[in-house]
Amino acid sequence: MRSRILNAFVWGVVALLPISVDASDLAGSRPNIILVLTDDQGMGDLSCMGNPILKTPHIDSFYQKATRFTDFQVSPTCAPTRSGLMSGRAPFKNGVSHTIFQRERMSLETFTIAQALQSAGYTTGLFGKWHLGDGEDYLPQNRGFDEVLMHGAGGIGQEKYGDFPANSKNTYFDSVLLHNDTIVKTKGFCTDLFFRAALAWINQQRQSNQPYFAYVALNAPHSPYIAPEKYKKRFLDEGYDDKTAGRYGMIENIDDNFGMFVAKLESWNELDNTLLIFMTDNGMANGFTIRQNGKRITPFNAGLNGVKNSPHEGGTHVPAFWYWKDVLGEGVDIDALVAHLDLYKTFTELAGAQLPEKMQELDGRSLMPLLEDPKSEWPDRELFIHSGRWAAGRMDGSKFKNSAVRTEQWRFVNNRELYDITADPGERNEVSASHPEVIERLRKSYDQWWASVQPLLVNEGLPTVAPQDQPLAIRYDKQLNDTGIPLWEPATE
Repeated sequence: MRSRILNAFVWGVVALLPISVDASDLAGSRPNIILVLTDDQGMGDLSCMGNPILKTPHIDSFYQKATRFTDFQVSPTCAPTRSGLMSGRAPFKNGVSHTIFQRERMSLETFTIAQALQSAGYTTGLFGKWHLGDGEDYLPQNRGFDEVLMHGAGGIGQEKYGDFPANSKNTYFDSVLLHNDTIVKTKGFCTDLFFRAALAWINQQRQSNQPYFAYVALNAPHSPYIAPEKYKKRFLDEGYDDKTAGRYGMIENIDDNFGMFVAKLESWNELDNTLLIFMTDNGMANGFTIRQNGKRITPFNAGLNGVKNSPHEGGTHVPAFWYWKDVLGEGVDIDALVAHLDLYKTFTELAGAQLPEKMQELDGRSLMPLLEDPKSEWPDRELFIHSGRWAAGRMDGSKFKNSAVRTEQWRFVNNRELYDITADPGERNEVSASHPEVIERLRKSYDQWWASVQPLLVNEGLPTVAPQDQPLAIRYDKQLNDTGIPLWEPATE
């Protein structure tokens, strides 16, 4: 269908071979892979999903030409989803059961998707949010990423949980970040910066004829809800409260940046050999409310029940739009039950990566059959969901709190509620009394899963770390005293 460059690696030697790719033969086709992941943006936080307040024309346009996974499941909160993406396995099996208190640290035994792609000859870059541990051994630079521009903890300004102390004073603007091995001061709004930095890096990679993996992991629209004033103005003028103006302003800023990002890639003809994905990390932010002219409005949530940190559909069902020019179908919906755990096998198969014999067991599946034929057979499966976040020492009593099992048809919540998702995606009608056999089967499966993850929760029982003792805070103070914090800007494209 079009010419491409295949980087075939044999004992570390690169051979450049022109090939043609079509959707029936994707394995080993070695596209560039760009994953754009937003934070706390749910199914209802896009105008293409029906939001009546937001305007997201660029993502809407991308949606129109993308292949869309309409039943894409992630974890209920940030770090667990990132852990599932990076490892291809259930977050608890990586030790990740929270977003703070050292329980966000991804097990050092994990062979990450970035390491796998590196081993296949890809260069790799992370721009934004890591959230899988800030200690030296846990940093993305030591987990497979060649280029890193990141904040600490789970959010910019979260000094208490490990971000750089300076970021609590001017949250989201002029951020202090870690660029590879150096802490730097940056200029501008963080989302603008992460997209510009990713583009500058991609521009360098595209001239090398070597495939790359760019992970653009935004912290927006995570709270606090802060956006440039020009993005807040429309909402404030229409009588919305400041938090709504901030959060929705952040989303419209993401949309403008995404539009600029895609346009630049198109101008470079980079989308001719690139798989570009837009998705989010969990459901809509919990606690988000809207007021217009003093009247409270329920935030639009695409008809789903629950939000972030919920075991219901609204906590884990997210947008997932995939685009690969002339390879994947445009405007195609794939209704199969898929998950963040599936990216690992999919990406490594696309890259032709040879995985080591000794590594973590993968829970995900390859999405290759569905990418090659959206109507291909896709066997039913059981996905196990748990919000974690139990108080220290309370794991044993939390087995069924904020938990769920999801199959193609069913969602079994908190060991008692059953919903027929195929008929009732909004979970309005609880039907456990009519299906005792389903309850018995899913309860047995969940019991087995819970027992299997207990030995792997390696971060349980760790002490709380004071803000000044957080790894990046110590690193910041040392560099500030030794050499200072230099100003850094991405190269111009």
